[in-house]
Amino acid sequence: MSRAFLVLVVLVAFSVTLLAAELATSAARADVEIANPCRTRAAFPGHGLDAVAQRIVLDGLDGAACRLHTSREELVLSLGNGERRWDEHTIETALRAGLLRAVDASEQRGDLPSFLAPLVRGVVERAPLRQLVEGGLTLRDLLG
Repeated sequence: MSRAFLVLVVLVAFSVTLLAAELATSAARADVEIANPCRTRAAFPGHGLDAVAQRIVLDGLDGAACRLHTSREELVLSLGNGERRWDEHTIETALRAGLLRAVDASEQRGDLPSFLAPLVRGVVERAPLRQLVEGGLTLRDLLG
């Protein structure tokens, strides 16, 4: 596996953790406007590998939330507590579909190099997403 691929995997895991923490702290404020996950969001600021990883994760969560007819924020918050509206299989199916679509979109935009896209798709297809979301994923889990 290439070093760039491993860095991307680590950044995706880190991005999910940061997003969950930010959503958990900002969800208590009443002035937060919840966006429709089924609509395209404004251009994502930032450049580089970190920005690409964040965009893939956020777009993937939007895709999963749209599929589940909820908001991205509600989906992420539900993953962090014991009260779930959906069973494990439903959540995993929605997350994988959303992330795969996000990888495709990132490649089409030119954000993710074409040579790296198949590797990222492979991780999305095989990675234990529950561990990734809960932050208990190691590189050993990904590499087998």
